[in-house]
Amino acid sequence: MGPEHEFSLVDQELKPLPISDQVIKSFCGKTVNFVKQKGFTFGKELQLHVMELKANEPFKSPQLFEETMKEGVDTLENFLDRHNAHLLGTGMHPLLNLDETGIWPHRHRKIYDEYGKIFNLKQHGWLNIQSYHLNLPYSHEEDAIQLHNFLANLCAYLPAISAASPIYDGEPGPYVDNRLWFYKTNQIEVPSVVGDVIPEYTASFNQYKENVIKRYSKDLEKAGAGTPLLSREWVNSRGVIFRFDRAALEVRVLDEQECIKSDVAMSCFIRAVLRGFMEQQPELVAHDVLVSDFNSIVSDGLDAMVLHPKGKTARDVCLYYFDLASGNATEDEKEYLWLVKKRIEGGSLSELIREKVVHKAKKTDIIEAIRSVYSTLIKCLVDNQPFF
Repeated sequence: MGPEHEFSLVDQELKPLPISDQVIKSFCGKTVNFVKQKGFTFGKELQLHVMELKANEPFKSPQLFEETMKEGVDTLENFLDRHNAHLLGTGMHPLLNLDETGIWPHRHRKIYDEYGKIFNLKQHGWLNIQSYHLNLPYSHEEDAIQLHNFLANLCAYLPAISAASPIYDGEPGPYVDNRLWFYKTNQIEVPSVVGDVIPEYTASFNQYKENVIKRYSKDLEKAGAGTPLLSREWVNSRGVIFRFDRAALEVRVLDEQECIKSDVAMSCFIRAVLRGFMEQQPELVAHDVLVSDFNSIVSDGLDAMVLHPKGKTARDVCLYYFDLASGNATEDEKEYLWLVKKRIEGGSLSELIREKVVHKAKKTDIIEAIRSVYSTLIKCLVDNQPFF
């Protein structure tokens, strides 16, 4: 499992701090994109108030994953003391004013300049989203195609469990997963880049390259992309994409969670479900059903009514997949699956945060309620303890 995490930089009052370049320069003496440490790397994102933390290589066990990435969080947190800053997980910063951050202005800025020629980057779907990416390696084409199609079959339902973006602009948003709602529309100028978010099934690498990568590359060129910078596989914004450069499939549909342990749990769940799929070879759900269910889940979360043959609600489907995961998990994966089960039964992080903020807001100002709850979430990341 190869994780990539995205965290906001915030002060004690939850104010976003667009200082990722300053942090990097003070850490290593110069402004670079990424700083490599033993086991992990941290560095820039498009947004100046966000830092990425990623693995140097895929982890062979969830315990090593948790231990190493927790060490990465600790390293950053200890260093951020001198900047009076902290890391904050979840899928969106709840109080961010878009004027309070900016776009990375250093090396690689040409990529963002190209995006800016075509898309409006000054919106929540660009400046205020934090996702958790999971890279799963494959060994050969046949294996990769199966994994891709099974992940496409699964990823429509993952946000019901992983949603962690209930609040933005200082108030509860209209959806359970507000990050994905913005994500669906942030590249509306060239719709082929993100498609339906749920990937189309494919039969081969060549078909995928022709129908997906070449298509959006041509569309981007027509829209005004001046260089080949955006004709790359990683420009694809679907919820699962091929990363041919690293022989992996990258899952992008997940919100960043509140702590590393929760990200590990989601990763174990996905891997165990995939193992069950590979063993049972179930019939794939129709793409239009997946898209319909995904859109319902973005709006209503676990309570969403769905068309999936295994249940009437997203919770039903997630419980079905949990049973599949439980029957195909390794012993070390089983140590984390309880957390996924608790989320399915008791609500996603998004639903829990909203409930606690609304409850606190009955006794105080909504902004203070948000600060109170999200301060607890900062502590969850530091302590590596799930939020309940």
